[in-house]
Amino acid sequence: MAPRHLERHMVQRIGWLRAAVLGANDGIVSTASLLVGVAAAAQGRSEILLAGVAGLVAGAFSMAAGEYVSVSSQSDTERADLARERAELASQPAFEREELANLYVARGLELGLARQVADQLMAKDALGAHARDELGISDITTARPIQAAVASALTFSAGAALPLLAALLAPTNLIVAVVSAAAIAFLALLGAIGARAGGAGIGKAVVRVTFWGALALAATAGVGALFGVAA
Repeated sequence: MAPRHLERHMVQRIGWLRAAVLGANDGIVSTASLLVGVAAAAQGRSEILLAGVAGLVAGAFSMAAGEYVSVSSQSDTERADLARERAELASQPAFEREELANLYVARGLELGLARQVADQLMAKDALGAHARDELGISDITTARPIQAAVASALTFSAGAALPLLAALLAPTNLIVAVVSAAAIAFLALLGAIGARAGGAGIGKAVVRVTFWGALALAATAGVGALFGVAA
């Protein structure tokens, strides 16, 4: 018996990976920025931590709701396209067969072979063949609203907990510096993990995520300092 050839492609992870990285990144950046902004305004530790916890809770629910609504809209569009395709297959199967064959011709098959391929695929699963090759909808890329919402909420909470822990452990007069440094380190680690999981280059991902995180921290620190001076 010939050995089985198993392949694992990174695209299979795209659904949960995007939501997870986005959630964790937002959790770190938004919560760390909030903590730094409040601390830069010369507030006490209790006020800083309260702001951080409030940001964690609000952000987690906001991420979950946003992902659910966004991915649900994508899912609704997919279902509408599939319903339209199902109706067209029922009303004009010959046209749909030619349409599928022409897609294969455009990819390099001769017309006769393309028609044979279209016939065989449609005999097994006509809607599946058109969904995959005409609409670009497959089991790998199909929208999963609940999965995206849960992944975003959990990873946001995990990301937000990291700068909160740094603020809790840091001396009050060093909260801005400690939280900022910790957030940059956490973002770099997240960028590396996300790139590794997705099979992408680590260096570019780390630079990208730390640059925007540092920019957000600097902006909120400046705002907090400005309001602290004004007060």
